[in-house]
Amino acid sequence: MNTPRYSIGIDLGTTHCALAYTDMNASDNDKTIHGVLEIPQLTAPGTVEAQALLPSFLYLPHADELAPGELGLPWSGEERDVVGELARNRGATTPIRLVSSAKSWLCHPGVDRRAAILPNDAPPEVARVSPLQASVRYLTHLRNAWDNAHPDAPFGQQDVTVTIPASFDPAARELTAEAARLAGYDALTLLEEPQSALYNWIQASQGRWRKEVRPGDIILVVDVGGGTSDFSLIAVVEREGNLELHRVAVGEHILLGGDNMDLTLAHVVARKLAASGTQLDPWQMRALTYGCRAAKENLLSDSEVQTMPIVVPSRGSRLIGGSIRTELTREEVTAVILEGFFPQVDASARPATRTRAALTQLGLPFAQDAAVTRHLAAFLGRQVAALSELEGFAGQAAQGVSFLHPTAILFNGGVFKSGILAQRTLATVNGWLASENAQPARLLSGADLDLAVARGAAYYGYVRRGRGVRIRGGTARAFYVGVESAMPAIPGMEPPMQALCVAPFGMEEGTEAELQTQEFGLVVGEPVHFRFFGSSTRRQDQIGTMLDFWQPDDLQELDEIEATLPTEGRQPGDVVQVRLNAKVTEAGTLELSAVPRSGSERWKVEFDVRGNSESHQDAYSTTPGGQ
Repeated sequence: MNTPRYSIGIDLGTTHCALAYTDMNASDNDKTIHGVLEIPQLTAPGTVEAQALLPSFLYLPHADELAPGELGLPWSGEERDVVGELARNRGATTPIRLVSSAKSWLCHPGVDRRAAILPNDAPPEVARVSPLQASVRYLTHLRNAWDNAHPDAPFGQQDVTVTIPASFDPAARELTAEAARLAGYDALTLLEEPQSALYNWIQASQGRWRKEVRPGDIILVVDVGGGTSDFSLIAVVEREGNLELHRVAVGEHILLGGDNMDLTLAHVVARKLAASGTQLDPWQMRALTYGCRAAKENLLSDSEVQTMPIVVPSRGSRLIGGSIRTELTREEVTAVILEGFFPQVDASARPATRTRAALTQLGLPFAQDAAVTRHLAAFLGRQVAALSELEGFAGQAAQGVSFLHPTAILFNGGVFKSGILAQRTLATVNGWLASENAQPARLLSGADLDLAVARGAAYYGYVRRGRGVRIRGGTARAFYVGVESAMPAIPGMEPPMQALCVAPFGMEEGTEAELQTQEFGLVVGEPVHFRFFGSSTRRQDQIGTMLDFWQPDDLQELDEIEATLPTEGRQPGDVVQVRLNAKVTEAGTLELSAVPRSGSERWKVEFDVRGNSESHQDAYSTTPGGQ
């Protein structure tokens, strides 16, 4: 294979996708040659324009909705559906045919993510696609756009990095990697979005970053995008006279972002309309939500704009005459978003939870508490001891502190294009620090928040070749597999479950480890369940550590795997003595294998990527030279 000329970084976002690149032939580590691909897309029927962002929307038109030739792109004669700007615009008036938030559905463990479930509230006559298929469509569009612009440097011959939320579990990571493979990405690496944002800050600083941070700094990356809120902590250490960056913690998966804000504003507007005697149906509420998104972005980013008109289309034939017209004001948006999503709370605040109803509509598992600042307080509180064993930080933590004290903050995500929200978050965190007599955190100025993640991912491919500064970290969590205790049957009592550490916190990509001294019994030939757990706080556990008990906050249970392992010549129900082997792939996914004491076979147990809605097999055997 030819040596890649470009490192391509792809931000597969909830609301936008972007593609950036770095020229691998550049010789200066801090003055790289880089750019952003202008992505051709339909902006109106029959009209193709190139834009820096590709909206993450897929529109599924009726067979007779558009005339022949109106869906053509530079690299194809005709498409069956629409991706990008036209999809978003059409979906605002016909939301039942619009697929949105595919990325959030891709990490939803409660649904079959390969099943055609989107749009989730579409009527039977509308064709549906799976979250996986929608992701493939976005990634394919980006690949085609690159090849169209760079025929001399084919996409398949370049180094490609796709970004994911830091909080993605192994199942969501594997699904993202699978979507990329289906889109023709032959080799790729996954990179966490907060890390990518920091890489972009480093690259954009043109070498000045070494003067803006110092050993002992703790950088808090707050990433609030369209669908998720992600928090990461990165420590700055000095080793042999050089500055190094170490990712020391990531937050839990929080489905909370700009989508929630748009929906909240839609309800504010709907209440105003209801007060004047106008009731909206669910279809109109979806259209109103898309209108509120555009209004929010304009009102929060431009201090000169005080009001934005919103038009809600009618469901009848009189689309113009029957439209409902209203407006959203800057004062309304600021009050709703600031107080609802970024309230000034104490450092001891924690997200509120409520008892859920027994029956609920099929939908995304949004966070129950909308306050980003409460989730951030909980994250810093959980990570109070995250630096206790890191070289250069051990023993330096002040006594009696209730949360980990960041010294610098980097914002990322489209939500923080509003300076009002960034200032509120910074002021809230600095209020917490002041309450414990700590110095205020410095703000690290970032670049274009829409493109920071893609640019950072492109720079990361450059860094992986040893030509820049790399953020160290490995896996963001420790991972465990459940082991059922051997004990006599006791009426009414299930055998106790132990948790075996198979991948310690910080295990580097491309490495593997085997439990040399421990053997386990693996049941083959009949249905079995594998239970997996993750922890973002247990940093001391090593591979082979067995936990007999743990606190509820120590371990979080991940998706269960139901499988029937091949017998490989044995009898169904036989118990095979095996050792366990864990591997973190170069792409950033986790594999667990069971290796028998004798014989050449190997059972490979993959994390569940389908959800719990069906019986399936996620484990299989491999032998040398085949699978």
